[in-house]
Amino acid sequence: MKFSGNWLRKLVDHQCSNEELAYKLTMAGLEVESVVPVAPFFDRVVIAEVVSVQKHANADRLNVCKVDVGSHSDDPLQIVCGAPNVVAGMKTVCALVGAQLPRLNIKQGKIRGVESFGMLCSAKELGLESEVDGLVELPDDASAGMDFRDYSELDDSVFTLKLTPNRADCLGMFGIAREVAAITAGKFNLPKITPVNSVIADVLQVQIEEHQSCPLYCGRIVRNIDSRTQTPSWMLQYLVRAGLRPISPVVDITNFVMLETGQPMHAFDLAKIGKGAEQKICVRYANANEHLLLLNGEDISLREDLLVIADGAKPLALAGIMGGSESGVGENTTDIFLESAFFSPDAVSGKSFKLGFGSDSLHRFERGVDFSMTRAALERATSLILEICGGKAGPIAEVSNDLPSRDAVRVRQERVARILGVDFGIDLISEYFQRLQFSYSVEGGTFYVIPPASRFDLVIEEDFIEELARIHGYDSIPAQLPKASIHMLAEPETGISSIKRLRQILIARDYQEVINYTFVDAQWEADFSGNSSPIKLKNPIASHMDVMRSSLLGGLINNLQFNLNRKQNRVRIFEVGSCFGASENKNSEVENLAVLCSGSVYPEQWGIGERTIDFYDVKMDIESLFLPRHVNFEPAVHPALHPGKSARVWVDKKPIGWIGELHPRWQSKYQLSQTAVLFELQTAAFTREALPVMQTFSKFPPVRRDIAVVVENNVSAIKLLEVMNSEKDKNISEISLFDLYSGKNLAQGKKSLAFRILLQSTERNLTDQEIDQSVNKLVDTLGREFGATLRG
Repeated sequence: MKFSGNWLRKLVDHQCSNEELAYKLTMAGLEVESVVPVAPFFDRVVIAEVVSVQKHANADRLNVCKVDVGSHSDDPLQIVCGAPNVVAGMKTVCALVGAQLPRLNIKQGKIRGVESFGMLCSAKELGLESEVDGLVELPDDASAGMDFRDYSELDDSVFTLKLTPNRADCLGMFGIAREVAAITAGKFNLPKITPVNSVIADVLQVQIEEHQSCPLYCGRIVRNIDSRTQTPSWMLQYLVRAGLRPISPVVDITNFVMLETGQPMHAFDLAKIGKGAEQKICVRYANANEHLLLLNGEDISLREDLLVIADGAKPLALAGIMGGSESGVGENTTDIFLESAFFSPDAVSGKSFKLGFGSDSLHRFERGVDFSMTRAALERATSLILEICGGKAGPIAEVSNDLPSRDAVRVRQERVARILGVDFGIDLISEYFQRLQFSYSVEGGTFYVIPPASRFDLVIEEDFIEELARIHGYDSIPAQLPKASIHMLAEPETGISSIKRLRQILIARDYQEVINYTFVDAQWEADFSGNSSPIKLKNPIASHMDVMRSSLLGGLINNLQFNLNRKQNRVRIFEVGSCFGASENKNSEVENLAVLCSGSVYPEQWGIGERTIDFYDVKMDIESLFLPRHVNFEPAVHPALHPGKSARVWVDKKPIGWIGELHPRWQSKYQLSQTAVLFELQTAAFTREALPVMQTFSKFPPVRRDIAVVVENNVSAIKLLEVMNSEKDKNISEISLFDLYSGKNLAQGKKSLAFRILLQSTERNLTDQEIDQSVNKLVDTLGREFGATLRG
């Protein structure tokens, strides 16, 4: 938001220098990005009238001018000028002898033998921007001899505010002035807006089909205006210094009122709004196959989610965004329809991204416009049009519905003191609320404050406390060290296994952490998760990041591809992040841990031969994360993994993730020069740790017995271990698998599994009879459950 410092001073008497004002605004949360002078320094530059122009006797391109500079000289000055646009009778700018300009000083001298007592100036010579090539041309009412800096208010500065999205109230001069008055306790001097008396009875029918999107619409007809008149110079100055380009008197007035009040407006050429029964205003959503040529020259096909202003036959404008070219005001326009409306932020938000362009109106409406100013802004614009362009105004047609509610919010004095650390007291809080022009009532130590219609960011008690802190001044709040007692919190032994601990374990096992976007390519979801219906983003930051990920595997494979392309062949990475899934009723979010290994097990060295990472190396990493808990692995098929080298991971009889080697299809598709082993687990599986239990250390030596049993090929070793551990007696301390055999001397479809059984008592040495009894019990159990037989 750019604005003139002089314009602000006319609205509020703040008695601050530009530097002081910029500091106070910034400290109050309205960051001043820059304060730039309107013009560089120059002096003794006055308005002059060219009395006569004669050709120079010794130069074809020079003229000898007689110039009236008012009280600065009794007689007209003789000045030699080479400007092509100099003519007798024009009002222009003259630098007197002794004047200091940005790039030169003016002295009396001779030019081709003719005395010259000053210089007629172009805007460029004064350091000003102008589209005119030649002398500055001023209106006929400019007074000769008047200081040009005073005439054009060049002792001014342009402020640029870097507003946050919540401060839409400061997108108009009234809002900025209200804020400055509150900060500086200055006098607030808003121009009085009086209703315009209607002198004609013409009214245009207004029909609102979408009341939620447009809860308030005001409009009026103004006839017999002069569209060829000139916009006043004071208004042009404010527009240009606010960064807007002057167009025509009516458009300039609507832009000026927008800058002044923050209320966007639009003017339609009444002659171009339908005919007969179709001459009406309708606020509706666009229909399919409708087109609209906009004021910026773009011819767009309207989508059904775009709110439009239409007559009975066709769309005229994009509501809250931009008017149409065909219904716009031109230099031949004599009758207009002025529009001032409140469009809901939800109805226009995000449209600039979809359309590929924005506007000043959209910038304001999507942040929230002061709906209490909608009618007043229309009256203000009407008054200026009648004053500048003439014409006759009709009555206002207004259609309103349910406007945003302004409910009182409770603000407690003790809560203010608790949050800010300063007790303002009832009187000071009342003063600050009055300076902010908030309506409120007080009951005891509690204020009930009604947020103004211009402030959509004031919703809860803390919002109003922040307002008090801003007006008081953040730098005026004393710094106080917090005073609180500190107690060590007990950490249960069966507490949560933190993600930090998991990271430490993986880093200790030679992994590096990566962080990837949660937005991924939809093709990744199809390839690595078999997810044909991922959660789609409405406004993706890139075309290849259009869905939310349901798995971390795609990002890790992309990391692998990046590293392999740069000749980094040993990759060991992990990621902890959120994944998202969609169900019938709602979306869900879970946190997962994923790991990818590719290349050799160890870095290249002389002591160990090179060996490529395999399934069992990564399986051991999973087991290390869960120690001392037991993890089971069950063969299963996953879309991302090799069908013969993948497994489902189980803990406490619950599936928690997957492990396996990357599917060769994806290795080929993503042009990976080597394969990888991956796993992905739910971090919720790590939430409980087993309580350590003390066991008596045995003084007696352990006894080892080995058994080899023959079972069917489809019987897994883990099932045998589960059954043996559940049936073992107290003398058995450990059972583990140490050999697998299949081949000669075994029947077709059979395999041999060899188990090591350790037996040990804490009370005495075990007898052979006790040892045989414990081992035979296990053998009998395996025979009964799985048909296992001892291998001879």
